[in-house]
Amino acid sequence: MNRRRAIAVLALLGALDAAYLLLGKLGVIGDLECSISRGCDMVNASSYSQFLGIPVAGIGLAGYLAIFAIALIGQQPRWVGERWPDTLLTFLCGIAVAFTLYLTYAEIIILGAICQWCVVSQVIILAIFVLSVLGLKANIIRS
Repeated sequence: MNRRRAIAVLALLGALDAAYLLLGKLGVIGDLECSISRGCDMVNASSYSQFLGIPVAGIGLAGYLAIFAIALIGQQPRWVGERWPDTLLTFLCGIAVAFTLYLTYAEIIILGAICQWCVVSQVIILAIFVLSVLGLKANIIRS
């Protein structure tokens, strides 16, 4: 499986995770199932679960769907050898990782809680970022 395909699969998993968190935030599914850490509802109810009035999980869902789309477009024969999908993925994921670090700080240091579904998202976006950087590096070396 090449890097862009792996990124697409991870982004799809991230989108599912973010959708679950968003449904919990919006009260559609009730309390989040948080069997490991017991901090999911605390984190999801805090002021840090919104950014500029928008649920962070919604931002995450939109971001993962954008990453998924770019990775799939980058898989098309016309774009396979192009650098722009890797550049765009690296840029978007860099922003996402920075935002994730801020949210992780708020979660652990300020709130003193850990949301297992947030940790899943943190691991996924970090893996996507690493794969996108590796893809960009390989693309630069080829040219």
